[in-house]
Amino acid sequence: MKTTYRWLVVGALVPLLTVPTALGEWGKSAEQPESKIAVFPLNGPIVERPVDNTFSFSMDKSVSLKDLIARMKQARDDDEVKAVVVLMEDASMGLAQIEELRQVMSQIKAADKDIYVHIDSLSLGAFSLFAGASELSIVPSGDVWTIGINAESPYLRGLLDKIGVTPDFLTCGAYKSAAETLMRKGPSPQAEEMMNWLLDGIFDTLVELIAEGRDVPPAKVRSWIDDSPYWAEKAARLGLVDTVQHRQDFVASLKQRFGDDVKFVKNYGAKKGPEIDFSSPFAIFSIISDMLGGKPKAEKSAVGIVYVEGLITLGSEQPNPFGGSSGAKSTSIRKALDEAAEDDTIKAVVLRVNSPGGSAVASEIILDATRRVKAKKPLVVSMGNVAGSGGYYVACGADTIFADASTITGSIGVVGGKLATTEMWNKIGITFKEYKRGANAAILSSARVFTDEERARIQGWMDEIYGVFKGHVQAIRGDRLTKDLDELAGGRVYTGQQALELGLVDKIGTLDDAVKYAAAQAKLGDYDIRVVPEPKNLLEMLMEEFGGGDEDEHSLSLNVEVPALGRTSPLLEAALPLIRHLDPQRLEAVLTALTRLEMLHDEGVVLMMPEIIVYH
Repeated sequence: MKTTYRWLVVGALVPLLTVPTALGEWGKSAEQPESKIAVFPLNGPIVERPVDNTFSFSMDKSVSLKDLIARMKQARDDDEVKAVVVLMEDASMGLAQIEELRQVMSQIKAADKDIYVHIDSLSLGAFSLFAGASELSIVPSGDVWTIGINAESPYLRGLLDKIGVTPDFLTCGAYKSAAETLMRKGPSPQAEEMMNWLLDGIFDTLVELIAEGRDVPPAKVRSWIDDSPYWAEKAARLGLVDTVQHRQDFVASLKQRFGDDVKFVKNYGAKKGPEIDFSSPFAIFSIISDMLGGKPKAEKSAVGIVYVEGLITLGSEQPNPFGGSSGAKSTSIRKALDEAAEDDTIKAVVLRVNSPGGSAVASEIILDATRRVKAKKPLVVSMGNVAGSGGYYVACGADTIFADASTITGSIGVVGGKLATTEMWNKIGITFKEYKRGANAAILSSARVFTDEERARIQGWMDEIYGVFKGHVQAIRGDRLTKDLDELAGGRVYTGQQALELGLVDKIGTLDDAVKYAAAQAKLGDYDIRVVPEPKNLLEMLMEEFGGGDEDEHSLSLNVEVPALGRTSPLLEAALPLIRHLDPQRLEAVLTALTRLEMLHDEGVVLMMPEIIVYH
């Protein structure tokens, strides 16, 4: 396989290199224009952690939130940029990311630069993002589906019953509903109550963003939502959008405003790939040499950002030349936090958390690493779309926690258990003979559900973990909590705004706000913002793979991968192409639930959020 990688690199380098070309209407000019319009096409997912896509084989068009905001700020401060254009294409982002982009768009308008948005269709999430644009334009007959929020949680108990599998899970906290996906065919009263207060908070935030952006009362926004959907023309008459026009007319109107000589700079501020002079047969080797030569050592003071993104699991992240991430791996994050703590040029650290939780052990490892940072320099947490259960566990050690108003957080509780599969095996004629040594050797066996004694033992173990979790929160945030911790914990989930009122977080703000706050705590004036560890490009990942990677004295921890149970099932694999097109949201929910089931099987006890699916 390593030999194959070597040939892949050599064979793929040339076609992936950037060659200057004429790009048409939205293209870049080789000459530096006197006036420019910065264009930001939003297509593909908005991810949290920055990646170096140089020579990547991935076709993923994702862009990191941090990089996108930095490029927008560059346009704000660039005197040659007269306006900003946002083209909403096939983009996907979370509600907290929408809030963060709204903030930087407001900053651009505050710098006396207009923002023009052109879209083909409008959802409620996109409306909350673009409502504050200087001009919101939609194509004729474009659909406006600002119909509100519809949320679903999947329940797999019926499926498990059909195949002869009996779930046996325990929780700490009446509102800790993560296991209900497997244990029940519908929500408990507590889970339903919690879902309703969450959706109320999210819906109120979206309404407020739209009302502020369109300068109308919230009641007007609610009436728009209740009367939706609309065609573009009606949406314009009602005031949801400003103009109805095709893309070429949108471009023509901008030229009329700013002059025919204005230059549209597509993907303004985006990192360019390396250029190659094909007249030189040795140019490609020069580029490879530069890439492998290492990055210059940073000397300027900086605020470091360490990301906890995805499911929190034990082990180290594996290099992936095809893009994507293996989640929040405890060993990799611990090493990143230790690196940030030891780097004298990094004066403060922001821990960006976008995670529904996961392994209790991995969460404790990460929390312990935050303590070492906090002992040396300011540590601030910034919460993204979700930072609950294990995600809150790793965040609670910071002195100051920022969350967006629509961040999903809390879920202080524990869930654990197993599946009993004997009946399933019996249905297909397979039997097992059990042998054991030790009174509790079979406590996690899938042969049967827990005995009363085993259940009490497991519950006691989980109660201890729950006590540790609550102990961390009480010790660090006790004087800031507005209610007794037991009234806030028990698995209860909150929006960022609700968490602020309860004292679980300290400030409503974006990643940018958290970085500025951390810099102020460190008394920094001029400073860089540095991601730790630095994103690696394809060649660096492959060299690390061939060389065995960086080792330290702690690198012998288990490297646990968490496969998505069910994705390799022959029946499910055969049905996936059809289901993916017919009902992709529900399919993703079921696969996510099965992935979490696999983690429960591997670890027994986890700190995991309940699953929520939101449609706009």
